[in-house]
Amino acid sequence: VQEEKIFAGKVLRLHVCTMEGTEWLEEVPEDTTVEKLKERCLKHCVPGSLEDPKTVTHHKLIHATSEKVLTDTKTVLEENIQDRDVLLLVKKRAPPPLPKMADVSAEEKRKQEQKAPDKDAILKATANLPPRNADRTVAQHNLRDFQTELRKILVSLIEVAQKLLALNPDAVELFKKANAMLDEDEEDRVDEIALRQLTEMGFPESRAVKALRLNHMSVTQAMEWLIEHADDPTVDAPLPGQTPSEATAEAGASSAEATAGPSSEAGEEEAKDELTEIFKKIRRKREFRPDPRAVIALMEMGFDEKEVVDALRVNNNQQNAACEWLLGDRKPSPEDLDKGIDTNSPLFQAILENPVVQLGLTNPKTLLAFEDMLENPLNSTQWMNDPETGPVMLQISRIFQTLNRT
Repeated sequence: VQEEKIFAGKVLRLHVCTMEGTEWLEEVPEDTTVEKLKERCLKHCVPGSLEDPKTVTHHKLIHATSEKVLTDTKTVLEENIQDRDVLLLVKKRAPPPLPKMADVSAEEKRKQEQKAPDKDAILKATANLPPRNADRTVAQHNLRDFQTELRKILVSLIEVAQKLLALNPDAVELFKKANAMLDEDEEDRVDEIALRQLTEMGFPESRAVKALRLNHMSVTQAMEWLIEHADDPTVDAPLPGQTPSEATAEAGASSAEATAGPSSEAGEEEAKDELTEIFKKIRRKREFRPDPRAVIALMEMGFDEKEVVDALRVNNNQQNAACEWLLGDRKPSPEDLDKGIDTNSPLFQAILENPVVQLGLTNPKTLLAFEDMLENPLNSTQWMNDPETGPVMLQISRIFQTLNRT
């Protein structure tokens, strides 16, 4: 017996396939290199083609199960090929031909034509233009002025709308319906399904409600908050800026005042008093609601709760802007938000003379929209998209922008 046969490795039977559909068995020792195996495969399927040394390098063997390309310098054993494995012999794709010099020149010329001008070219082309530097702080200041001016317009328009609607004989009934609509405001609701899921886990209902409001009605985040604050002594305290019990008491008191009016007064005076009380209820329900998370975050920085609520009210519940307001000159002040526009100004006169605005001011829904945007500016988008109030807001915006440019 020859020595090399005694110490030869294990012989593997491999199933080899080509892309053309040819199949056969190759028996090779496990110490055979992939390159040698590839040569044997090529002799079997393409006899006489190995005269060109590039033929071997232009093909590759792929392990069918793992889809791995086998390395020529490694052995069958190193590539972890087992008996009866399936290999695929594939011809490599030919590399794309190199572009001709003429094609390269044309492509470079096209790229140069499409290339953006550099800084020197821009400066040379704009050398004769007058300098105009836009100050970002001025732009932000103008934006804030616009928001402040819009609030003043809304304050004054609310007064006009209330006077006009008070002349309507059906005003009391209209506003009673509007008041009932506000009672169904979704913002005051808590997701009943989410609340039930938390209470079924054993959490108290009041804590579950607070957790859901703090976490935008997310059950998962509310549950994490409840577990994290289980031992917090202030876990049952009302949210900053929200005192439901006081609001309920105020609503009850105003209702009592509305029903306790002197019965001896004329019907017209009673209707006017009742309408006034309804206006008060609507304003109370539309009071600004600060974002609880922003309140907590700003209070943790050392600011007083009242200051924080004022800052969020001035800056439309934007935490970063409220922080800058607290650290800066604090303008506009919360008191400025309740001031109306000069009724004799050209801007206000132009708004009142607009037919669309005039018609809109006789609609109770427009008054509700003004009240809502005054206390919750982030709700402006929904009123802009409303078919009844949208045209009014669009006209006010156009008039403001037109006169502001002149």
